Parts: sequence; C-alpha cells; structure tokens
Amino acid sequence: MGVFWTSIQSVLSIVIIIVIGYACQGAGWFGEGFQSALSKLIMNVALPASIFMAMLSRFKPKQLATLSTGLIYVILSVAIGYLISWGLTRLFKVPKGRRGLMMVAINGANTVFIGLPLNTALFGDTSIPYLLVYYIVNTIVIWTFGVWVIAGDDPTVSGKTKAKFDLRHLLPVPLWGFIVALPFIFFFTKAANYIANGTGFITTTLSGLGGLVTPLSLIYIGIMLKKFGLSSMRIDAHSLLALLGRFVLSPIVMGIIIFAGLHSGIQMVSIFQKTLIIQSATPTLAVLPILADTYHSDVKYATNIVVMTSTLFIIVVPIIMSIINFI
Repeated sequence: MGVFWTSIQSVLSIVIIIVIGYACQGAGWFGEGFQSALSKLIMNVALPASIFMAMLSRFKPKQLATLSTGLIYVILSVAIGYLISWGLTRLFKVPKGRRGLMMVAINGANTVFIGLPLNTALFGDTSIPYLLVYYIVNTIVIWTFGVWVIAGDDPTVSGKTKAKFDLRHLLPVPLWGFIVALPFIFFFTKAANYIANGTGFITTTLSGLGGLVTPLSLIYIGIMLKKFGLSSMRIDAHSLLALLGRFVLSPIVMGIIIFAGLHSGIQMVSIFQKTLIIQSATPTLAVLPILADTYHSDVKYATNIVVMTSTLFIIVVPIIMSIINFI
C-alpha cells in the first residue's frame, strides 16, 4: 500500500500541472502558436541542456558501458512488440487504415513530453540517462520502421508504397545533449566535473534550462488534451485493443526480457529496470494523428488513442509501479 500511495502522489503532482495547462488553455491565455513555440523550446533548448547535465553528473566512462545492455533490451522488446501487434491486427481483423496506426501506437511512446517528467517524478534526475536509452531506440524505430508500417497501410494506395523518411528525425536535437557530453566524460573530465558540480554561470544556466523540461512538458500535455478534447474519447474494440497493447502487452514483454536477462547473469541497476518498464507503458506518441493524416489513415482513431492513453496513464502507472516494486 505504501508503494502504491507513493506512486499515486508522484503521479498526482504531474496531474496537477497538466490540469493547470489544460485550464489555462481553456481560459484562452495561450495564443494560437504557443503550443508549437513551447514544443520547440522544450525540444531544442531545455531538453538538450537537461540531458547534457544529467550525463556529466551521473556517468563516468565505465558506467556508460552499462547502457548497452538496456539498448539491447529495448530493441528486443520493440521487435517482439511489433511482431505480436502485427498478429493482433490479423487475428482481430483490424481494417486497412487502422492496422499500421495500431502497431505504432502499441510500440511507440511519448518519451519526451510524458515519459521524461513521469520518470523524473518517480525516480529523480538519476534516471535521465537510462531514459535516454529508451528514447534513442524509440525515436529511430518510429521514424523508420513505424513510418513505413503506417505508409504501407495507406488505404488510398493499392499494392506496396514507399515511405519518405526525414533523416533529421534520426538525429533529433535532444540527442545532441548526449553526443556533446561524451567527449567531456571521456577526455575533459576536469571540465565535466566543474560544469556538473560548480557554481559558475555555465552550471547555473544549463541547470536552469534543464529544470524547465518537466513543468513545461506537463503544461504542454494539458494544452494538447484541451485541444484534442476529452469528450472526443470513444472506446471501441480496436481502441481497447490498442490500450491493452500499450499498457499491458508492452510492459509485460519488457519485464520478461529484463527478468530473463537477470536470471542469465546480466546485471542492471534497479532504476534502469524500472525506467525501461515504465517507459514501455507511457502514452503513445503525440504525432500519431499527424502521421495518420499524412498517409490517409484513420485520423479520428489515431487521435482517440492519443487522448485515451494520455489520460489513462494516470491510473496505469501507480498499478505498474506497485507490481514492479512487489516483484
């Protein structure tokens, strides 16, 4: 009960800030372009600074090697998830125009705007480098295989269709926080220690910018939910299938892989394990309706899944936290 209540309180703090964003959007405080500007500020300024500082503060060269294990786990989890979700679309006869969306919804996470503030609320800044492992795989898979899956399910195109990849998505700005941190960790250790632990203007500036990520991301979610409209949620059989896939199937697959690895003698710190499981159950990617519109798929269905997963994670996360702490 103690673990469950702790999880509830962590999620409750997240919900309050989301509600503030929702209410402010409803009151008309934010202009038409505010959501887009806020997204750019988080993705291009605050998040790279946060990741850079987290890497310098938490990791040494030897510790970086531990991230490779998690990388393999995430790749395996996503690969298995896509295979299972493909089988589900056939088994339950999901119509063309929804199949690709369902597969990507089950396996693609909103790692930045929900996953990051959720993880830091539950585990603190220590978990950011571990979350980055999930973020890297998630981003690459969504903008390569995920786009290909949705494009191949375009109901207006007969036969095979080729997706157009935007290579910029494979090296997004937040990832540069990780890349720039690597030479400091390996070669400029004195500078890294000074930046991470100092009190100078560089440390203060980067820490201040990094500290914007969580509150601004949560306000962004509130704005998004208001714009989507909670009243638009419709639970049909295919939406329910996507919800079960995202909130039940995905974390179970990740949990089994981690469990098998531990019993094979592969060690992982507890926070790393919990981070990967929690990230595998975060709401689906917010750009799913945009991808649906681009490839003439069911936009209402995509929007429905985004809204429902972005709302119901508040209930799901405390349950998952209780289970993984009990185990």
